[in-house]
Amino acid sequence: MRSTRPRPTASGRGKSTEPSRGKQALLLAGLLAGVFLVGAALASFYLGLSYRPPDGDSAEAGFARDMATHHAQAVQMAEIMQRRTESDEIRLLATDIALTQQGQIGQMQGWLAAWRLPQTGDEAPMTWMGHPTEGLMPGMAAPEEISALETMPPDEADEQFLRLLIPHHEAAIPMAEAVLSETDRPEVEQLASAISASQQNEIQVMKDLLRSRGAAPAEEGPAEGAPHGGGHADHGG
Repeated sequence: MRSTRPRPTASGRGKSTEPSRGKQALLLAGLLAGVFLVGAALASFYLGLSYRPPDGDSAEAGFARDMATHHAQAVQMAEIMQRRTESDEIRLLATDIALTQQGQIGQMQGWLAAWRLPQTGDEAPMTWMGHPTEGLMPGMAAPEEISALETMPPDEADEQFLRLLIPHHEAAIPMAEAVLSETDRPEVEQLASAISASQQNEIQVMKDLLRSRGAAPAEEGPAEGAPHGGGHADHGG
């Protein structure tokens, strides 16, 4: 008995529902890149664990705690500006800061957990650097300055955000450089170096954004270890 099933046409034989070779190559390249990045992160993490865990009053522990706190305020301001700004440039900058610094917070909190150390210490911030600080750390904005970002007109909030973040970044760099002079742990060296480099680059970006808005950035950055006095001019230290 002759089958009644329709035979594929000549044009049907040539078609394929599988991804093209080009797409397959792109997918494979992306997969390999992802595997490489995960492998590099795991290698750095486990290499760090192979060292004797640092003590609770060590420079590494102090850096992890203080920089996580410092970063958290930058993330807070960046998330406000993601919602409030009408500038694509500011939104891009805020998104980059929020994602990057939140990821770094997770990394530093992960170290403390792996080292079996508490996330917060008993000593004042920056004790590990030799100059304990009461209250806000250098470069950090006062609560009322952050609250103002929620109520200012968007263009004024953009400028306020940049003016708050420049000294905030400038104050983080000495912290990163201080731990680099104290540690021999590869995971700490890697992150501290990345923080120092990225924040220096972002400072220049933010100064350029201020100039493009007709606002001159402050000429001087914070001096390491100086007390925080609140307000734009007294940030840093």
